Amino acid sequence: MRKKLFKSESKRLLDLMINSIYTNKEIFLREIISNASDAIDKLHYISLTDESAREKCEMGEINISFDKNARTITVSDNGLGMTADELEENLGTIARSGSLKFKEEMDKKDRDENDIIGQFGVGFYSAFMVADELTVVTRSYKEDTAYIWQSEGASGYTIDQTEKESVGTDVIMRLKADSENENYSEYLNEYRLKNLIKTYSDYIRHPIKMPVEKHREVGEGEEKTFETYTEIETINSMVPIWQRPKKDVTDEECFKFYKDKFRDFTDPVSVVKINADGLVSYKAMLFIPAKAPFDYFTKEYKKGLALYSNGVMIMEACENLLPEYLRFVKGVVDTNDLSLNISREMLQQSYELKAIATNIEKKIKAELKRLLEKESEKYLTFWKAFGIQLKYGVVSDYGMNKENLMDLLLFYSSKNERLITLKEYTENMAEGQANIYYSCGESLSAAKGIPASVIARDKGFDVLYLTDEVDEFVMKTLMTYNEKKIVSVLDEDNGLVSEDDRKKAKEQAEKSEELLNFIKDALEGAVSEVTLVLGLKDFASSLNTKGGITLEMEKYFAQMPGENGVKAERVLELNPEHSAFKTIESCYKDDAEKAKKYAKILLAEAELLAGLSLSNPQEFCGLVSELLK
Repeated sequence: MRKKLFKSESKRLLDLMINSIYTNKEIFLREIISNASDAIDKLHYISLTDESAREKCEMGEINISFDKNARTITVSDNGLGMTADELEENLGTIARSGSLKFKEEMDKKDRDENDIIGQFGVGFYSAFMVADELTVVTRSYKEDTAYIWQSEGASGYTIDQTEKESVGTDVIMRLKADSENENYSEYLNEYRLKNLIKTYSDYIRHPIKMPVEKHREVGEGEEKTFETYTEIETINSMVPIWQRPKKDVTDEECFKFYKDKFRDFTDPVSVVKINADGLVSYKAMLFIPAKAPFDYFTKEYKKGLALYSNGVMIMEACENLLPEYLRFVKGVVDTNDLSLNISREMLQQSYELKAIATNIEKKIKAELKRLLEKESEKYLTFWKAFGIQLKYGVVSDYGMNKENLMDLLLFYSSKNERLITLKEYTENMAEGQANIYYSCGESLSAAKGIPASVIARDKGFDVLYLTDEVDEFVMKTLMTYNEKKIVSVLDEDNGLVSEDDRKKAKEQAEKSEELLNFIKDALEGAVSEVTLVLGLKDFASSLNTKGGITLEMEKYFAQMPGENGVKAERVLELNPEHSAFKTIESCYKDDAEKAKKYAKILLAEAELLAGLSLSNPQEFCGLVSELLK
């Protein structure tokens, strides 16, 4: 039969679809299976009102087979099939789709169960990514004549009559020859095909069957041997767990699905089931893991939820469905209300997608709040794994999410010696306490050992010990909670030192100005200021900062590439009531060189109390040894 040219423009368009629209060759099978599923759905719908269709309508199924010698993969369905004119119309025009026309007709009527995913005709042509020839053998429910459509690509196609016993369509793909860069033969493999079906089409609502090679024992005694045989097996699950009524699905079943789907050996902390109806309808099953995967803090980790439409996986990890601070959440979302692009691999930035994402965010935060209030042990498990993620959520986007997240944060309490919320802290504040106090350090012991932290505790105030690098930024972002100001024990206006003590310290500093300048010079630029502070009790010195950068912020920036220049302005605070200050005061008058050595020791002591590494530990050890002689 004479070859016909495609009606839709040129080789360039087909090349564009094959080489540019799709980024992943393996989705060709998903597209062909989806078309087969559509064909079955259409026949079932038409059979409701068409007697001739009803007679041809059977239990829908899709069959897949492959032939290594012929290098072919065949996908067969018992759907509505096509006439010669429909073949011409649907496959003779690139970007034309019978599903699109069918959908447009259904849009004019009331539809519930007839959403057709195949809105674009190009899905069929994705097979040319792996095949050098496509053959379609089809017979419509409307007639007894069958037709064969064949094409080797943009050069055109042929249509001719053929024989086919049953209604439906067979799509036969002859795979390309292997090359140095491409191994097309991988698709002529039972395990590979089963994997593709399970990955992309596991929840197509019709059974997808294929011959599977199995082994069994035959014979008895010494005659016993194993033989290989082939059995037709249904590969897909058909009904996804998230589509089943909530009352019919146990948490154990959900947890098993989670571990199988997301390759985790540990039960999740919680499962969130959503069945949303409204302007945007969708179903979702979301999981809050109990521990972080091994690659969670690497660039290789992919955040996002698996996105399905009508049982077909569209994206393995749709990032747009989760904000960054909830990137630990796993799960699936299934909706027919999204605008898919031509390849189904990317989504338009639609209102529907944003509405789903916003609702999911609210549901997850509500579940975390429920766990915190009702199942605290489970929440602690979650917090140990992902608490820092919520902290980053507070500081991200200029603090836009802080109001929604502040009640989910946990901090270690000096009074309770455990993690508590800010709500719990404020409910148990000491009488007369005006501020929420925190102390930062690399460890609990470091945060606890800061002199100002000791002062706060001695006054009966609870102190929150913060040990994560982001903690200082979190507190600076929150600023207040329940009308209580959140302050560091090192803040100048923290309320821990009385105005009377401040005044006395200032007067003493003015009297000792010459000595303080001497100490600053002796430290050779290590600090920007030396001052006196009353109330340090048994501590001879303490290290503080002035300006917007704190010591904890300096540590944080030091670990970031290109940010090593960010330094805090350090202030050495000395206790004028301590014997060490009186000693250095005496040495300054009689032995200036010895006074310099004392100054360096006092700075080193303050640095250690602040949880900092000594800049010159050898010098420090030498000074201590020398002064001990």
